Amino acid sequence: MSLDERTVQDTAAMLGRIRDEVAKVMVGQGTLVDRLLLALVADGHVLIEGIPGLAKTTAVKALAGAVETTFSRIQFTPDLLPADLTGTEVYRPQTGAFTVKKGPLFANLVLADEVNRAPAKVQSALLEAMQERQVTLGDTTHVLPQPFLVLATQNPIEQEGTYPLPEAQVDRFMLKLTVDYPDKASEKEIMRRMSGRETPRVHAVVHPRDIMAAREVADAVHLDTRLEDYIVDLVFATRKPEAYGLAKLAKFIAFGASPRASIALAKAARVHALMQGRTYATPHDVKTIALDVLRHRVLPTYEAEAQELTGERIVRDVLASVDVP
Repeated sequence: MSLDERTVQDTAAMLGRIRDEVAKVMVGQGTLVDRLLLALVADGHVLIEGIPGLAKTTAVKALAGAVETTFSRIQFTPDLLPADLTGTEVYRPQTGAFTVKKGPLFANLVLADEVNRAPAKVQSALLEAMQERQVTLGDTTHVLPQPFLVLATQNPIEQEGTYPLPEAQVDRFMLKLTVDYPDKASEKEIMRRMSGRETPRVHAVVHPRDIMAAREVADAVHLDTRLEDYIVDLVFATRKPEAYGLAKLAKFIAFGASPRASIALAKAARVHALMQGRTYATPHDVKTIALDVLRHRVLPTYEAEAQELTGERIVRDVLASVDVP
């Protein structure tokens, strides 16, 4: 579709209404809210990491409340079964036939709460749904509703009773967001809003068709060839750092980012530009979103872990070294 300033401004205003509605219950987490909105428009899943009590679940529920969509919450526990997510076929003796009982994955927005508290076989049950947007029950494949977005929260891996997510599953998340403590002013405002008998409520301000329309607008945002080269350079620098003057990082990277990273970075840059009300993406859009796209896709070596060098630190070094067009 051809893109004009008015369409972009109207779409950015629509997304702003969602942001303002979510802000009724979210204080001091503007970046988190913006990234959730970005992922919703970019059609990418989100992994949110942080210790308990930092409003990860609240943010996701607020986003679902601001969009008139179906929403389901799955509390991951060690005894969860794959069928608890996908559903199952139930035999009806009255008719002698099987009927499908759909699981909580059949919703527009799915909150996978504390996803790393379930064992690997349950986590892997998400893979087909996240990648293919479909679920297979018996011999029948069922298409999931659109928009479909998995927003997963996890506690840090070092906490007792958690399981590391498989690399194949982590790579299917467009963004990995880390949530930290609020500052003193924000925490004081949170206390004021949420300690009373009546807490703020979020109301639906947009329809799912508005989100689908925003996706079409985002696809039309211009991405210059030089910016495409920049994105590819960032991803390749995580695979062959010595080619970008980062030879010192080579021994610290076990695996670089996959081609999914390039795709996700291009999509996210377009949506970020759209949210700023622009018809074109800039290097600033790429650099702003790159850490969230890449931090979970760069796997450090054992030597890096011994020196407490994380994938996030490696990505920061890459961003600081690769030439910007």
